[in-house]
Amino acid sequence: MKLSVIMPCYNEENTISRILDKILNENSIGKEIIVIDDFSTDNSRKILENYDKKGKIKLVFNSKNRGKGYSVRQGLKLASGDIILIQDADLEYSPDDYKRLINPILNDDADVVYGSRFIGGQETRVLYFWHTLGNKFLTLLSNMFTNLNLTDMECCYKVFKKDIIKDINLKEDRFGFEPEITAKISKKNLKIYEVGVRYFGRKYEDGKKITWKDGFAAIFCIIYYNLF
Repeated sequence: MKLSVIMPCYNEENTISRILDKILNENSIGKEIIVIDDFSTDNSRKILENYDKKGKIKLVFNSKNRGKGYSVRQGLKLASGDIILIQDADLEYSPDDYKRLINPILNDDADVVYGSRFIGGQETRVLYFWHTLGNKFLTLLSNMFTNLNLTDMECCYKVFKKDIIKDINLKEDRFGFEPEITAKISKKNLKIYEVGVRYFGRKYEDGKKITWKDGFAAIFCIIYYNLF
């Protein structure tokens, strides 16, 4: 089987080479890497063009900054793999976890696999209390509407059988992608698994971008996509 890694990227010149090299060196399954540059204003685009010229990635340039959800949709248009995996362009999540993430699908136990920073024995960087509390609150609120028992709805790592995610009409352009996709898969008769993953979180001075405003947007998306 083939894995399609979809990676939105916005201003990640300090990490993009290292994360791409980690993915390229991960050999548990054949893969293609689709990077969507979301109108970066640093050197990310030049770095990505170099990888593209060497045939190591498929590269898409957004004409303006559109957000994670929009970028994922652009990546899905090019994805040819049997399994689709969402990857951030920083170093918070490790491709060393790919094998554990895709195994439930390879074994035909799961249709969808979510990573979780809050289960299992994987190493996790100690960071912001209120940020962690916010993530757990959003997961709890989402679970109340979806009747799923996820522990980390906002985790970057989400893995899908190709036909599952390509059959879903996604609309959110920004970080609302996470609660939207969760609400929509909960309405289908799918086998959903969760796998503990490593988390090497970063601080805002290191380039972290999600803010409290995205939290309020997530609350709206949880309510909207579950009820309407």
